[in-house]
Amino acid sequence: MSGIPEPDEFRAEARTWLAGVARPRTADGEWGSGSDSVAVFENWTEEQEREHTARVQEWERTRYDQGWSALNWPQEYGGRSLPAYYEQLYRGEETAFDVPHRPEIFPVTQALVAPAIGLWGTEEQKRRWLVPMLRTDELACQLFSETEAGSDLAAVRTRAVREGDAWVLTGHKVWTSGARVATWGVAVCRTDPDVRKHAGITVFLVRMDAPGVTVRPIRQMTGGTSFNEVYLDGVRVPDTDRLGPVGEGWRVTLSVLAAERLDSGSLGLDNADRALDLAGNLSRPLTGSERQRAADLHLRTLVQRLMGLRVTAALVAGREPGAEASVGKLYATETMRRTSDLVSELLGPSLVADTGEWGTYAWTEHLLGAPGYSIAGGTDEIQRTILAERVLGLPKEPVR
Repeated sequence: MSGIPEPDEFRAEARTWLAGVARPRTADGEWGSGSDSVAVFENWTEEQEREHTARVQEWERTRYDQGWSALNWPQEYGGRSLPAYYEQLYRGEETAFDVPHRPEIFPVTQALVAPAIGLWGTEEQKRRWLVPMLRTDELACQLFSETEAGSDLAAVRTRAVREGDAWVLTGHKVWTSGARVATWGVAVCRTDPDVRKHAGITVFLVRMDAPGVTVRPIRQMTGGTSFNEVYLDGVRVPDTDRLGPVGEGWRVTLSVLAAERLDSGSLGLDNADRALDLAGNLSRPLTGSERQRAADLHLRTLVQRLMGLRVTAALVAGREPGAEASVGKLYATETMRRTSDLVSELLGPSLVADTGEWGTYAWTEHLLGAPGYSIAGGTDEIQRTILAERVLGLPKEPVR
């Protein structure tokens, strides 16, 4: 491939660059030192979220400005026109360095929303939004889920009514990550209630500081507030902030969801590795059952990483990984469940008693958060439906 470095050459260049701008991970990688957080969903206050977001933005701007971000984007957007999987090659090298952990809003902005704008946006929208989002000067959250719609996103009730050159949005969104720090919200709205539900949807980018937008945090079992409710009360959005044609919002939404599921296959691997480290650092011998669970989890992490390579191979071949992404999401969710099972057996009562001992009570955040991923990013049932239709060729359920 002319002008494209070989993968090994690219990885060596990435390591050299990272060594010049970040410290290698050393003490934090030793058992019993550094942070013992294994939270699935971040457990922080609004102040903590804003402080951490600012640190990550500083790092992402450094990457972008020095040519190590937006790797698969054209040069006009600050990229290098590399194949999509080079981003995964870079991320693999970055794990060896002490850089800020990216909360969900960053991959949502850079890997979900920006590509959707690249696909559906007008030339003016691309000029206005892509560089600020790829550089993370502006962040975007997803205003998708609603309490009434459940897993059926096409059943959204948030209304958008045309008034001249603007639209007036009224409705309620829920489970929105990053709403407190986002500049924009990608809102899935119903613009025509008289057609079949998939045909009457339009997508808008909404300023999160616009009049009529209210963000209310949702308290988690762990005490933090990663998620939010977002109320849209007569919010005026100019037609220039509509993404895609009127009534074609379902197709726009699917392009975002496909990217979300593609990114979900690596979920839970860090915590699974940490659970295996826990098994290897207990002060007592493992029981037969614990050995069996640990061996099973170890094999699952290997298989899950191989599945990630299959997704990468699909990208290299120019295919959208549909079935591979759904299989990866299902497999990752089960890995998280089995991580919980192993840790529960290893720690016993130490898991629920906050004694201050490193790497014990912290696991409650994983156990309480992991079940949520059977819903987030498309429920297990939705993924199985995709596989039934696209792999097994079973007929689709009639659209009502």
